[in-house]
Amino acid sequence: MLKANKDRKYIEIKKAKSGPIGEIVSPPDKSISHRAVIIASIANGVSTINNFLKAGDPMSTVNAFRSLGVKIIETKDGIEVHHSPGLGALKEPRDIIDCGNSGTTMRLLTGVLASRPFHSQLTGDDSLKNRPMLRVIQPLKLMKANISARDNDRFPPISIDGKRLEPITYEMPVASAQVKSSILLAGLSIEGGYTEVIEPVKSRDHTERMLKAFGADIKVDGLRVGITGSSKLTGQHIMVPGDFSSAAFFITAAIVMEGADLLIKQTGINPTRIGFLDVIIGEMGADINLENRTGIGSEPIADLRCKFTGNLKPFNIDKDRIPSLIDEFPLLCLLATQAHGVSTIRGARELRVKESDRISAMVEGLRDMGASVDEHDDGDGVTIEGPVRLKGTHIQSYNDHRIAMTFSIAALIADGETIIHDADAVEISFPDFYTQLNRLVRF
Repeated sequence: MLKANKDRKYIEIKKAKSGPIGEIVSPPDKSISHRAVIIASIANGVSTINNFLKAGDPMSTVNAFRSLGVKIIETKDGIEVHHSPGLGALKEPRDIIDCGNSGTTMRLLTGVLASRPFHSQLTGDDSLKNRPMLRVIQPLKLMKANISARDNDRFPPISIDGKRLEPITYEMPVASAQVKSSILLAGLSIEGGYTEVIEPVKSRDHTERMLKAFGADIKVDGLRVGITGSSKLTGQHIMVPGDFSSAAFFITAAIVMEGADLLIKQTGINPTRIGFLDVIIGEMGADINLENRTGIGSEPIADLRCKFTGNLKPFNIDKDRIPSLIDEFPLLCLLATQAHGVSTIRGARELRVKESDRISAMVEGLRDMGASVDEHDDGDGVTIEGPVRLKGTHIQSYNDHRIAMTFSIAALIADGETIIHDADAVEISFPDFYTQLNRLVRF
């Protein structure tokens, strides 16, 4: 049984009788939806973005650009960015821009606004106000940006007095697609200047792919990504692929629940996003097949056939692999409780500053469900021993969509009843999550 209260502040889930059976189309990709509307809003002409994710985080980006004078219309199939006159025509906002819960909105928008000749301020909800921004502000200041933030530039709100920027070559201390994207978007404004980012390991490359699709002069050479500034981006028709990180919740449900046979259609399989598959297929032995491989624009997609897999093997993950599976950390923790042996995740300190402290949230919740979990003394990860029979309990999601959804999957295999508090957090990325779960799983 899956039962929510009226405003979905909590949801009650009882152990399911069998795993998900049938088909589901992956919801639109959140990361790509953000980037599509940002780049369309600074391009010349009209852009049509189909299969846009109309969830909390991407809509924060839409509303931010509306406040900057961009005409964006919602359609049945997505959104249209109408007659956007390019980067140079963004207008000074009349009010402080509210980024909601979206770190992507705030960090990428900071890069866009750093060069605009007006004053702007960015804020967000209580969670976002405690997420680190110095990692973005520091490289932008090296580009001569005039930016300040609370607590010595560490936290929002962010204040920006836009000015002419200078190109840099920046060696990133930590791989971050959001920081990389912010620098590239700032570099786009420097006519003829070449701005380069050097990553320690490869992070998501959706921004590079999307900029190229709109006509940017961008160069990718291994871990080096550079852009030559230009105002000549051209509006495009964009089809957003399915979100792999959202599909991962149903992948997990299928491989740990007896009787499961699930086809997840039209899912993005960008190589920088599917480290989760490398772990669960290559190391854990999950029964997953990729079918109907094709592409949407510059992004590869496939259908994923997922079946229950007994005797899952343990895994070991180090810091170099974290960027390609950063959203799937909670799910890997859950899967480790069902694997036969000891699994270890290291180098995941970045997860302490997401929508919640995801390491602490997973340790706390899994322990309450009866799992054997050790949090590393240096704070960079966990060691989990399995398999264990989970038990229902009360789970705090800390208003984190991925924590709420992960423990909802855990509840399906846990004895008794599990209550997920602040389950409405799923609206940020997957508003239809509980409807789809209830449709596919037999209680």
